[in-house]
Formats: sequence, C-alpha cells, structure tokens
Amino acid sequence: MIEFLNMTINEQKNIALIAHDGKKHDMLKWCEDNKEILQKHKLVGTGTTARMIADHVGLSIKGYNSGPLGGDQQIGAKIVEGKIDMVIFFSDPLAAQPHDPDVKALLRIAQVYDIPIANNISTADFLIHSTLMDKKYTHQVENFKNTVEKRAKEL
Repeated sequence: MIEFLNMTINEQKNIALIAHDGKKHDMLKWCEDNKEILQKHKLVGTGTTARMIADHVGLSIKGYNSGPLGGDQQIGAKIVEGKIDMVIFFSDPLAAQPHDPDVKALLRIAQVYDIPIANNISTADFLIHSTLMDKKYTHQVENFKNTVEKRAKEL
C-alpha cells in the first residue's frame, strides 16, 4: 500500500515566477495586472525575469540564476525542500530552449510534489484568482522514501 504525507501550503504562498525570453513581456504585464495579489506573497524567480519584475513592476522578488545557468534547477530544489508552493512559468512553445532538460526536470519535480504550476496566462489567472489563494491548503503527496525502500526490498 502506498503511504502519503500531508503537505500544507499556507495562506501566504511562496510563488516562483519564470518566463522564457519570448514571454517575459507577458509575465511583466501579468504581474502588473495582479500586483495587488502578488505583493501579499513571497516571490522568487529566475535571473532576468526576477530582475525585470523588480525593476518594472516594483514587486519584491528574490532572484536565482538565469534558467540556462541553473535557475530552473535551483527552483526545483526549493520545491523538494518544501519552500515553493506554486510555479508560474510562461514557457515559449515556439522557441527551442538550450536548457530544455532543466525545464522538463522542473516541471517533473513540480508534478512529483503536487505543486500547482501554470504555463500560460489563463492558467495563471485561474490559479491566482482561486478561492484557495488566501487559504491554508493541505494535500497529500506520496511518501517516495517509503516507496523507494519498498521497491529496493522487492528487487
């Protein structure tokens, strides 16, 4: 039987904001349109995106490395540590990305840890305007440590 851990996302969310180059202006506009909501939460982002949000929108945001320099992986690590509750990642589906494996790893780890993730404006709007946005939310995540230990014993 698979065991689960209860994970809690508090009222104040830790939100990662990421945008590929072709989507950075969309991210800035979206942040400006939702500034009142976003300023109530803790924001982090990858390199240029975080800097542009701070400079052009005026939101307080902690910046990590640029995506191609490991920023996506840094945010993925924060998800594993339980320090990111939601990811808004405006990816550009029409442009090849040199760090595509890092992007896929970030998306996979968000899925593993049952973290809400939006990859376009309409999904981001649905998330941020959800009735759950200002509430504590508890969800179950598979206890992968137990799953791995059980698989190792069965081999």
